[in-house]
Amino acid sequence: MKSKAILIGATGLIGGHILEQLKEDPSFDTIKVIVRRPITIDHPKVKVEIINFEDLVQFESAMKEGDVVFSAIGTTQKKVKGDKEAYRKVDFDITVNAAKYSAESSAKKFLVVSSVGADSDKGGFYLKLKGEVEDALKDICNQTNGIDSLSIFRPSLLLGNRSETRIAEGIGQFFSKVLSFLFPKRMKPIEAKTVAKAMIAASKLNKKGIDIYHYHEMLTLIKN
Repeated sequence: MKSKAILIGATGLIGGHILEQLKEDPSFDTIKVIVRRPITIDHPKVKVEIINFEDLVQFESAMKEGDVVFSAIGTTQKKVKGDKEAYRKVDFDITVNAAKYSAESSAKKFLVVSSVGADSDKGGFYLKLKGEVEDALKDICNQTNGIDSLSIFRPSLLLGNRSETRIAEGIGQFFSKVLSFLFPKRMKPIEAKTVAKAMIAASKLNKKGIDIYHYHEMLTLIKN
């Protein structure tokens, strides 16, 4: 039986690869792409729905009619001009609300991009926030009528071509590729398209509960 996918974060690095791979995957017959700004996608399987993520009634309605939800939403300090509250509204509020509305609808599989080192007990803003997102998602999964399956992906440095220019990150990608053999397994840089492929592979597993995937687990998913 074919699945109906919902994708949040399609304009990002990993989200873009998820979208491209879902288009070619015969296991999915529809892909609903939820965005805040208009984008042009000309494909018979894809439906674009533009919403205001802060309008929770609109957001809840958009999350209906899906079997599997892929969340690759995220922002950067540059985009929010250093505003941590604005950062949190994207990374935490959108992700957690999406999971909440998934649990209330037919989409019981939720797959999310987090980060290696995510931990709500950490002092740094980024990893602490990612950890708080994970904690909130786990709570939703553990509820009686929550998500059946929660898959958390924790990549380290992402390799791939971004739509925006990040000079420092580009330099980091270059040296990470050259010196990747020196990194501990969980810290190895990984191609964004590989993360996307692993997420789609995980979405097809008949598993319940919470699973966390680091570098090695993502590669294993793809091989299997």
